[in-house]
Amino acid sequence: MSRMHSSGKGRSGSKKPVSKKAPDWVELKPKEIEEAIAGLANAGHSASEIGILLRDQYGVPDTKAIVGKTITKILEEHGLLEKIPEDLMNLIRRSVKQRAHLEKNKKDFDAKRGYQLTVSKIRRLVDYYKEKKKLASDWRYTEQAAELLAK
Repeated sequence: MSRMHSSGKGRSGSKKPVSKKAPDWVELKPKEIEEAIAGLANAGHSASEIGILLRDQYGVPDTKAIVGKTITKILEEHGLLEKIPEDLMNLIRRSVKQRAHLEKNKKDFDAKRGYQLTVSKIRRLVDYYKEKKKLASDWRYTEQAAELLAK
């Protein structure tokens, strides 16, 4: 019942550290962390996957506290940032899967509603990224373009 009157999903989940300064126990230097981020991006990992790998394999709890820049900012400086933002690309992939499901199952009205909500999220996010100049002003979401992007 935690989501009845809010968009929150409850209290459980990881939290950011209270302190904004770098922890003493991290052994990697900021330059080494930037090199690791660039290497992981060249290996084909997205920004969120890089954050998880840094946390789990390298023992880096918060890149911004140590390096002073976020992972996406570092990727942007090295020219490794994708043309379409990661969250938008994930929504586009989801819409392609939902569309394929709807073509097989014409009477699945719950899935149709989920597809409509996903497309609505995509359109709102595209407007936001156009406003922030992260997408071209003439970029539009279409089902045909989404299928090409998802592949």
